[in-house]
Amino acid sequence: MSKVPLTAIGAEKLRVELHNLKTVQRPSVIQAISEARAQGDLSENAEYDAAKERQAFVEGRIQELEGKLGSAQIIDPRAINADGRCVFASTVILEDVNNGDVLTYQIVGEDEADIRQRKVSISSPIARALIGKYSGDIAEVQAPGGVREYEVVEVQYI
Repeated sequence: MSKVPLTAIGAEKLRVELHNLKTVQRPSVIQAISEARAQGDLSENAEYDAAKERQAFVEGRIQELEGKLGSAQIIDPRAINADGRCVFASTVILEDVNNGDVLTYQIVGEDEADIRQRKVSISSPIARALIGKYSGDIAEVQAPGGVREYEVVEVQYI
């Protein structure tokens, strides 16, 4: 199985979600199924069907998270010695060459990506264009509206 890159923070969030699923969600679903069974005829019991669907979702998510955490390669950006190069888990400050807008992104794993928090997936076009770049380099990003150019202002490992 291939390794799944995660930041330490991302791995901890997945562990918290897994713990919640096992200790809160799973018992809640079991209780709901038990209560629905007590109502009698299961063939026309919508509450039973809904509880079984919820159980399937919870169990599937538990398996998915256990698999990801089991094959995780946890990377701490502070422990990286990349000599100023843009790598996984680094935070990159960029300047749009066309309009001068300054953007900050952290390159993270697929499960951690959240554009509202300025975290982009390692497989995203912008992250792929940035990997290996140094401060002062220009990264060309293939965007839906065409090629965009960003100058790497600074690479941080925080």
